[in-house]
Amino acid sequence: MTLRIRHLDPDATPSAQVSLEALARVVPQETVSEVLKECDAQERRTRKLPAAFVVLLCVAMNLYTNDCIAHVFFRLLSRLRWLLADPMVTPHVSKGALCQARYRLGARPLVALFKRVCTKPLAEPETDPEAFLFGLRLMALDATVIDLPDTPQNVRVFGKRNSPRGTSAWPQARVVAINECSTHAVLEAGVWPHDFDERAAGLRLLRGVGEGVLLLWDRGFHSFEMVQGALARGCELLGRLPQTVKPGPPLATLSDGTQLVWVRPANCGRRKRGERVLMRLIRYTLEDPNRPGHRVEHRLITSLLDPERAGAEELVVAYHSRWEFELAIDEIKSHQRHPRTPLRSNKPVGVVQEIYGLLIAHYVVRAVMVEAAKKAELPPSRLSFINTLRLIREMIPEAQRTAEEDHPRLYRQLLLDVAARPLAPRTNRCNPRVVKRKMSKFKVKNPSHRDWPQPTKSFREAVVLLN
Repeated sequence: MTLRIRHLDPDATPSAQVSLEALARVVPQETVSEVLKECDAQERRTRKLPAAFVVLLCVAMNLYTNDCIAHVFFRLLSRLRWLLADPMVTPHVSKGALCQARYRLGARPLVALFKRVCTKPLAEPETDPEAFLFGLRLMALDATVIDLPDTPQNVRVFGKRNSPRGTSAWPQARVVAINECSTHAVLEAGVWPHDFDERAAGLRLLRGVGEGVLLLWDRGFHSFEMVQGALARGCELLGRLPQTVKPGPPLATLSDGTQLVWVRPANCGRRKRGERVLMRLIRYTLEDPNRPGHRVEHRLITSLLDPERAGAEELVVAYHSRWEFELAIDEIKSHQRHPRTPLRSNKPVGVVQEIYGLLIAHYVVRAVMVEAAKKAELPPSRLSFINTLRLIREMIPEAQRTAEEDHPRLYRQLLLDVAARPLAPRTNRCNPRVVKRKMSKFKVKNPSHRDWPQPTKSFREAVVLLN
């Protein structure tokens, strides 16, 4: 049975008829309308670009990150124009009008939409047992920086990073997030200036965890306040201790060789008042000379005190699944976006809007992968993020001209296509943490180069032939 052509309401504007089927499964139109109402972002007069469409545009432009915003708009409407009685009535909107619509919408609706849609974990114990350990959902806390356009507004709000060789080429936003290790879905996130304290940001994001979670974090996030905050939320924790942190003397040595220790705050006054938390200390090293960290002592602390329930070796292996966060960041920064290029937004409010749109789009791709893996009875790690992203990009225009009654069939086919080419199981390998970057011979750009003197003559008029 072939797909049927869609019939359009002759009285509706083309932009109001855009249907992003892959997105609608995760981001329902009703949810978008509710968010706009909550944020008081609904338009008060009829526009070519209604607020609900602009929200979808902000998500779609983070699926088509290599296209300019005007071409993303064209992609969303190109298949609709031939279904209209007069194809010439398709709105032609300039790039400037699209940018104005984005800034008129603001960042709040995208932030609220992210918190409404993306806080739901995707893994289920029956279909993805790798996502759980000791009956707890594995989640990781970490941070990354994203390059922004070099505009005075972005520099003033987000700042540039200093280094021995000077300031960074671009202003940078720091994104701190919590993700689900197995599915790579980002469930909580915040955007701050590049030099914002990661620990303070991590404390705020603990609102995204609760009972039934084992939260992993790197030594850069360790603090007594983080430990207290995680326990207050009811979740278990597993983190690495910095070399400078010395826990109290062992209170007891457990059956597997791990130790019970007191973890105390850095503040002397709080120490004197007796503030402390009982933790389990795990010390280990690696004997494989080809692995980073060979013969280096690593120290982990965890709130799982019973070695019968949580073995030390299982916890060490579980901690290294924190690297799944790095793979999620690689998907977002290197595959979903074009690598080594800054965002589009020249203003801070657009930066925040774009980053949350980027995270929503990533969550949509990951949700499709999880559903496809469930139907194919595979773990999500066996499916390709890049392949899924490409298929979604192809499906969105196809859904525009297909009858809404056939959208479920179109979506089922998408799931089959995603699962049709599973990846091979991961091999036992590691890569060095090195950078291959050419040193430039040109001078560093500075504020004096912004208002560079422009030519007063055409090139032809400036040519002087020498005898």
